[in-house]
Amino acid sequence: MSKKNCKNILGIETSCDDTAIGIVTSEKKILSNIVINQNSNLTKYGGIIPEIAARDHLSNIDYAIHGALDEADLELQDMDLITATGGPGLIGGVIVGTVFAKSLAMSLDRPYVAVNHLEGHALTARLTDNVKYPYLLLLVSGGHTQIIAVLEYGKYVRLSSTLDDAAGETFDKAAKILDIGFPGGPMIEKMAIDGDHKSFDLPKPMYNSKNPNFSFSGLKTAFNQTVTRNKLNKTVVKDLCASIQKSISDCLVDRTKFAISKFKEMIVNETKIKLVVAGGVASNLFIREELKKLCLETDVLFFAPPLSLCTDNGAMIAWAGYEKYNREGETNLDFKPRPRWPLDPEAHYINPIQLKIGKNGVKA
Repeated sequence: MSKKNCKNILGIETSCDDTAIGIVTSEKKILSNIVINQNSNLTKYGGIIPEIAARDHLSNIDYAIHGALDEADLELQDMDLITATGGPGLIGGVIVGTVFAKSLAMSLDRPYVAVNHLEGHALTARLTDNVKYPYLLLLVSGGHTQIIAVLEYGKYVRLSSTLDDAAGETFDKAAKILDIGFPGGPMIEKMAIDGDHKSFDLPKPMYNSKNPNFSFSGLKTAFNQTVTRNKLNKTVVKDLCASIQKSISDCLVDRTKFAISKFKEMIVNETKIKLVVAGGVASNLFIREELKKLCLETDVLFFAPPLSLCTDNGAMIAWAGYEKYNREGETNLDFKPRPRWPLDPEAHYINPIQLKIGKNGVKA
């Protein structure tokens, strides 16, 4: 099939706990974006159980595909390109989505593209806001906290990464400590609205450091100790939520400010720097506003996808798959799903403390 005739793109996302299928067009129109979450199981077990998540993907994916087609008022035969997350992620879920996508591609005789989940987030603003290369990306989610210079398609340079835990994981852990529900980010944000962030003095790891990276493990420990020392009631819980949200936000803003200065040195010919924030934590409105303030102070353009496209979704995978197909062509059907798939595999050479290489390769 000619790439220029590739109009309707199907995207499948199953890297974690959401079974998501989206359909977008080559003209950047989102025809459908169905997400089936596993919140009932997450609440029951207090978090994600990989094996249970994989089984739920098997149960949900048929409902998701029919829902996406119905919403778009299209048939499977109308799909011109089949894309799916090939990693990184929980390998059971990635396998489900990959096998499903390959089967569709084979039965429909359509090209198949394996998409890097992180690239899906990285390119979402190009789908929603038509952001041009190059730009600076703050990718902040439950599993990742990175700042990446997106120079052009496929050319990514990591400027910052977390040395331990991700920001989203810190939100989830804090919510679990407070026993206010899962996923933690939305619960913390909701409770923090009426809280006083000055009530508790929590640490801000790496704040003002010359080391460009993030660190959140110490904040999690300090938060747990603070909760243990205090008698909890509704007011105290709200104040604790506001306090940890402010600490995480301050760390994100500070490290982003540091990265902006480095990015300006890289992109000397650009008259205006663009900052894109993506990932599940990007849906936090408090953090968005703080980042907007930073952009105003530093004369940087700010972009963030709609809230529904910050968390995992199929539309972002469809678009990233389309960009990849236009530049690299289709993926061989012998592609193997990857639990680890960094956007920039060379990052650990530049900053060895940033990532460790395990038996399965470089982490994402």
